[in-house]
Amino acid sequence: MSPMSSHSLLDEDEPAPFELIDRPEGKPLIFVCDHAANRIPRALDSLGLEQRYLDDHIGWDIGAAAVARRLIDWFDASGVLAVYSRLVVDLNRALHHAGAFPALTDGVLVPGNVNLSMEGKGARAQALYHPYHHVVRQLITRKTHPQLAPVFVGIHSFTPRLFGIERPWHVGLLWDKDPRLPLAMLSALRAERDIIVADNEPYSGRHPADFTIDHHAEPLGLAHVGIEIRQDLIRDELGQERWAERLAEAFRSVLADAALYDPALSWLRGGRP
Repeated sequence: MSPMSSHSLLDEDEPAPFELIDRPEGKPLIFVCDHAANRIPRALDSLGLEQRYLDDHIGWDIGAAAVARRLIDWFDASGVLAVYSRLVVDLNRALHHAGAFPALTDGVLVPGNVNLSMEGKGARAQALYHPYHHVVRQLITRKTHPQLAPVFVGIHSFTPRLFGIERPWHVGLLWDKDPRLPLAMLSALRAERDIIVADNEPYSGRHPADFTIDHHAEPLGLAHVGIEIRQDLIRDELGQERWAERLAEAFRSVLADAALYDPALSWLRGGRP
C-alpha cells in the first residue's frame, strides 16, 4: 500500500497515531496530551525542517508527555497521548482553524505546510486527527456509567518566551464555563508560595483554539481543566518528576470531591453525560 494513498498517510511499520493507556478498573480520570511527540510521518520528509526545529517548542509540548504519564500511573488513571507532531496536524485545533496546519509558527516557515492542498490536509486528518479524537471519545464512553462521569484533564507545556515576550508563569490553568475543577486547583496550587500560578494564561480556555476540551469535555458536562507548564521547568527528568509531584499533590485533595464525578451535576447539562 502506498503511504500517500487515500487509506493512510502512514507506512505499515510506523506507529499508530495515538498511545492509549486504558485501565478499566482504574480511577474515573482521563489525561490527554495532544502535543506529546515530535514525530513526522516518513512520507512527509520532516516537512522540510531540520531536526532542531522539530525538537524545539514548535514541534511539540516539551516535557508534557512525561508529566502526563507520571500522573496517569500515580492516579491509576487512563489517558491518550499523541504520537505525531503538532506540525503535521494540530490535534488541539478544529480542522478549519488556521493553526491546524501551520505554515509559519513562531517565525519558522514550515515548507511542508506551505500551500498544502485539501487532499493533503484530508490525508493527515484521516490518518492522525480523526483516530486520535475517536479513541478519546471511546475512552470517555467506557469510563462513563449511570452513576459516574470521568474527570478530564489536558496536559500541555508552553515556551518561556514567545514573539520576544517573556512569560513569567510557572503553570497556568485553562478553563471556560465550568469552574469546579480549575478553581479548586488554582486554590491548591497557589497555596505553594514559591510558584506563579496563572488563571487562563498564557492561553485561555475561552479561546476557540482550545479544541480538545471544547469538543470532548464541555459538551458532555465533564469536570475538566487544561494545564500548561512552562517548558524550561520540565525539560529534564528531574523537572518532570518534580512538577508531576506538584500537580499530583494538588490533585489529591481536589479529586476527593465526589461531586466532580456525579453525572447529575454535569455542568450546564443537568443530566448524565
